[in-house]
Amino acid sequence: MFLHIGGDIIVLIKDIIAIIDMERSTISQDTRSFLKTSEEEGFIINVVENELPKSVIITQSKYNSKVYLSPISTSTLLKRYMKLEIKDN
Repeated sequence: MFLHIGGDIIVLIKDIIAIIDMERSTISQDTRSFLKTSEEEGFIINVVENELPKSVIITQSKYNSKVYLSPISTSTLLKRYMKLEIKDN
């Protein structure tokens, strides 16, 4: 199954490692360092360029790893995921 994370981007649910609230997590120096390193290494994809990101979606698949900056809140992403889970059952 896929989760729409904003713009034209969908990701495989099984590839999602974490979905993090941007506002709350960037308080931590560790998170800021992670995001800086991810950007330097080319892993970051800003889903919508002209909007501030509300969440960070970290993915890893057999072929690559990506860090998506999404304008969609973590609560909305959770609701979308829950709807997918209900449909699947």
